[in-house]
Amino acid sequence: MEPLLVFPDPPPPALGQALDRAEYPWLSVSHPEQAAAGEPDGGWSGAVICAGSIDAGDMNGDGEDGAEAAFALCRALRKGEEPLKPVLLVVTRAMLGELDLREDLFDDFCVAPAEGAELSARLAHLFWRTGRGTRPELVEHGPLVIDLETYQAAMAGRPLDLTFMEYELLRFLATRPGKVFTRETLLSRVWGYEYFGGARTVDVHVRRLRAKFGEEHAALIQTVRSVGYRFGQPRWKL
Repeated sequence: MEPLLVFPDPPPPALGQALDRAEYPWLSVSHPEQAAAGEPDGGWSGAVICAGSIDAGDMNGDGEDGAEAAFALCRALRKGEEPLKPVLLVVTRAMLGELDLREDLFDDFCVAPAEGAELSARLAHLFWRTGRGTRPELVEHGPLVIDLETYQAAMAGRPLDLTFMEYELLRFLATRPGKVFTRETLLSRVWGYEYFGGARTVDVHVRRLRAKFGEEHAALIQTVRSVGYRFGQPRWKL
């Protein structure tokens, strides 16, 4: 993956921390000319442009000069045969009245102060919306992470040594959290309609998954008495 372009240089600490936590590679620049000169061979994968600080303690950003430089950079990134997408613009609340949402200078914006989780979510949505994936397709549920591209899973950072069918069962359940499935449904959906094994096959694989999760996380797959199994908590609790 090519790096994200980040403005200004240095970026607000909250932005750098959010990008690092989300594992986005990035490089910061202080002016449009630097962005053009430092562009990677594969091009920038996207941009996060701060027209105002995202830090809670600094709502005024870098003043009018910083805002003008930010919008100048947005315009530069939109020029050429292949305008850069996606571009996320960070603005202060005071700038909202002056923000022209009709201009095609950015794909989305957020208002300072913006938390790291919001920035990561907006970036992930933008990459999906513009068809530019930056990370493997992941399923994350608490301590569990499943990589749908590499058929790997990890629990609390610890890789899980799963058989193919254990992985398939876990993937099926984890991508449908809170929903209850009967053993018969799991047999047909995971093993296939032509599989002739009995319901005990499901029980054995669930027991093995729980053992590999460890006692602390075994309850991620719950038994629903007289019905079947559910991944995670139900939508409503009694």
